[in-house]
Amino acid sequence: MSHWITSIEGTEAGAQAALTLALLAAVLHAVFGALQKGRHEPLLARGAIDASYGLMAAPIAFFVVPWPEPHMWPIFAGAFVIHGCYKLAVLGAFRRGAFTVVYPVMRGTGPLFTVIGAWLIFGETFNLLQWLGVAVLLLGLYGLAAYNMARVTIARDTLINGLLFAVLTGLFVAIYTTYDAYGIRATADPFTFLAWFFFIDGLLFPVLAARFYLRLADRPALGPLALRGIIGGLVAFASFGSVMLATRLDQVGEAAVLRETSTVFAALIGWLFLREPVGPIRAGLMALIAAGAVIVEVAG
Repeated sequence: MSHWITSIEGTEAGAQAALTLALLAAVLHAVFGALQKGRHEPLLARGAIDASYGLMAAPIAFFVVPWPEPHMWPIFAGAFVIHGCYKLAVLGAFRRGAFTVVYPVMRGTGPLFTVIGAWLIFGETFNLLQWLGVAVLLLGLYGLAAYNMARVTIARDTLINGLLFAVLTGLFVAIYTTYDAYGIRATADPFTFLAWFFFIDGLLFPVLAARFYLRLADRPALGPLALRGIIGGLVAFASFGSVMLATRLDQVGEAAVLRETSTVFAALIGWLFLREPVGPIRAGLMALIAAGAVIVEVAG
């Protein structure tokens, strides 16, 4: 698999594989977001998920993939810090604002900053039509956030702070997307980066979640929390792993934009499986998100 990935880098086959991986990441990221917003406190859910994928990645990192080159250790340390800050920003947004408001803002801010970061670091450029696609996608995402914000009735007193954390989260999404693209391109075997990334990234939040859990007066049952963590860990492997591989195979900015169609897939999941109403306005805004992503891909 590693040989096949490296053999199609920069080719038309690589671009098609990157497109498929980015869309797969979008679908799975919608599932991942739903797992984090469930009935468990976000820090507990995140800790369970991180513990699961850290434990799953450990034997692969130590015994299956090639050992990382010496220059990779500072890169892993940087990824550990960046992803830790990103998760803290996500928790700040989820705790202060309604999910339907802060999530589109998180996802909308990320691709804009990522496209700029990919230009600064990798020299990637978007043509005028692709920038039009980015604008259409952002219009749909921020429009969806504004539409939901006008109707939300919970946590309105902390909503502004929640939105500020959502913008900060979007900034960290851009930073980690660009940084991870640099990291996965810096090693000979992309699966070396993935295995060690998930192992190292799974070290911090289980500790924070355990300390929080022990301070609770009314502690939730560990069985359902562990099950959510295992499912979330498997989804995280497929979701984040897919988008990281996509950034190695093709342009970082295009992969970042395509991943943000996760908002559309999240709404579809809610409509199909949770019987949540969509309505014509939300459907139109989601169509803008999808249209923006299509424009970016086709124009590229």
